[in-house]
Amino acid sequence: MRAAGRAVRARLRDRIAASDPGLLRLTAGLRTVGAIALTLAVLSLLRADVHLLVAGAMAAMVATFAIREKQLGAQAVTLALGLPVALASVSLGAVLNTRLVVGDAFFVVLIFCAVYGRRFGDRGTALGLIGFQIYFLSLFVGATVGTLPELCGAMALAFCSSALMRFAVVPATPAGVLLRLRLAFRARLAQLVSAQVELFDAPADEMDKALEAVREGTARLHETAMMIQGRLEEGTPDESAARLVQRRIADAEIAAERLGLLLLTARSAERADTLTLHLPGAPAPSLSGPAVPDEAGATLRRDLQALHALVLRAGSGDTGTGLAHVRNRLLGYRDEENLPPASAAVQDVFRGIGESARAVLGLRIALDGPQDESDDTPATARSREELDAEDAAIDAGEEAEPEEQTGLRRPTTRAAVQVAVGSSLAIVGGELLSTQRWYWAVLTCWIVFLNTASTGEILVKGYRRLLGTVFGVVAGILLAGLVGKHTWTAFALVLVLIFAMFYSAPLSYTLMSFFVTAMLGLLYTLLHTYSLDVLVLRIEETALGAACGVVAAALVLPVRTDRRTNELLGTVLERLAEVTEAAVGQLSGGPADELLDKARDLDQALADLRAATQPLIHPVTPLRTRRHTARYVVALLETCAYHARTLAATAELLPTHPSIAADPRLRGAAGRTVRNIETIAVRVADEHAGAQVETGPSIASLLGSDAGTPRYGRITDRVLRHLERLDEAVVGLARPLGVPVAAPKG
Repeated sequence: MRAAGRAVRARLRDRIAASDPGLLRLTAGLRTVGAIALTLAVLSLLRADVHLLVAGAMAAMVATFAIREKQLGAQAVTLALGLPVALASVSLGAVLNTRLVVGDAFFVVLIFCAVYGRRFGDRGTALGLIGFQIYFLSLFVGATVGTLPELCGAMALAFCSSALMRFAVVPATPAGVLLRLRLAFRARLAQLVSAQVELFDAPADEMDKALEAVREGTARLHETAMMIQGRLEEGTPDESAARLVQRRIADAEIAAERLGLLLLTARSAERADTLTLHLPGAPAPSLSGPAVPDEAGATLRRDLQALHALVLRAGSGDTGTGLAHVRNRLLGYRDEENLPPASAAVQDVFRGIGESARAVLGLRIALDGPQDESDDTPATARSREELDAEDAAIDAGEEAEPEEQTGLRRPTTRAAVQVAVGSSLAIVGGELLSTQRWYWAVLTCWIVFLNTASTGEILVKGYRRLLGTVFGVVAGILLAGLVGKHTWTAFALVLVLIFAMFYSAPLSYTLMSFFVTAMLGLLYTLLHTYSLDVLVLRIEETALGAACGVVAAALVLPVRTDRRTNELLGTVLERLAEVTEAAVGQLSGGPADELLDKARDLDQALADLRAATQPLIHPVTPLRTRRHTARYVVALLETCAYHARTLAATAELLPTHPSIAADPRLRGAAGRTVRNIETIAVRVADEHAGAQVETGPSIASLLGSDAGTPRYGRITDRVLRHLERLDEAVVGLARPLGVPVAAPKG
């Protein structure tokens, strides 16, 4: 019974870790709710009136969510600086509350400064956010000069409560967050392997569903890997340790993605295209009939499930002999040991399982440190030696600082001007709708500019906020009717809604807006200003604020979505060319390069592009053709990034693996691919450029006929497969982007 209970708790822990990597959403929700609850408890003991309770609760929320720095010391400094900013903001709000023109002008200046402050990093962003939100709070609770002492006291209490929750009750050190992220990566890796098992067993009529689960699992695993990369510098003791974790995460991600592709190929009538794993909605390839012989199929299914168990137990401290036996058997496939009689495609899956087991071993060493080696087989010992050699060879490098834009070209300056203009329009229009609630329009205009960089992104965000607000108003009406005059019941529901708001924020902006509006309905009830007209006015002001934001973004220093995506596309292609050229150069015998850093930059550039294309692929977009093209281009780029990432990881093995030899012929064979990437980048930047994408013989044929018969154990053949797939994907990328493709010569 005790063992069963531990197993259930472990599964629950893994499920939570996978759904909320690093427990970042849970931590943010608990910390914010705790700060608000503590503030309310102290204020209630002091017999504060309801206006102070609402002000204290809102201030505690702002003081908690505004701080985004990762190091605890930096958080403490920003929180300490935030208190005088909050006191000054609420004081000015109280003084200017009755001075219409001066107050409105100051609000616009404050908004400009708050957005412009983003150029100074997380601290500038936090202080600007605190200044704006506290000024808004003063308008919301109707602050006056007479109530300033009590309000300032509530502000100070809220900041102290936030500090107590952040540093004592719910602390989150960089090292602890990174550890939880690594455990989340392991949990998501296990989920992906489980989806791959289902893909192997899926009947023909359920292949599309199983393939979609593998796609989703692959994307979620990559998302967690990117989150880990963003936390490495702060969460590890030195750069070498950070690079070790980065390498182990990259190995596991590549091995898992490759295993999914090999499984799909084994089930298909022909070799599966890598694009199939990255293009949402793409149909599964036709099946080849019975996937594998019964005996080989049973063995393969057993080993996939064994790999799943191996992933789940990595980092758990389990060092039993049963685990060692499973690990040794799977690692043996790397040395061609005990491969069952089956087709070449099926045997490749077994080898892929062996490579995945090696990646899991590396993850386990990174999580738990050195392991007991008494039960190692020769294959396992060889894998350990390879990992140890890689660990010893890892050294940190320096990254070049990107060139900073100046003047109105700087994104923060441009956004500050845009939001100031939009807020001015929102103030005028909002006061025409209501002389008392006009600030809702300004708040919406402000919010739609947060974390957006193009007119299309602002339009989509405004639409999502309006949609969430409409449904939130309905929920607010129902909740207000249920709560009535029960003050503490209303505050309890407010805490629940705030937790839901923070927990859902990274997942759905519409859902977050729903919880915010429902919470505001309860706050209006507490302030005795609730009415149906007020909530309807909230919808009207929200729509007005979103419209003002879109108008300002479209007319004042506009950044069109096409221009934004083209700029980011050019960056992705530049990074892709850099990774490919550097990896091939090292595989050809050239000097070592910072391939892990280059691959990380490629992944980040691709993530930025993926986010920027959201307005193009949103369901409300009327241009269906452009929507499909954007999805196809992003999927092709993800395919290219996968092959480039794999080439970089293989090149990193050269200095530490005597069995892998450099091949000077690769540089010349891959030259065409790099030139094609650069050609596409030139055409994206200037559609009138006359360059064309080259086509010609396969890369394998360029190295001679002996390279045309791939064998899994030869590193050159594996590299060739990735180079060929990359070359094909780059040529395929040229067509939807309108880049001419030259006919093959001769």
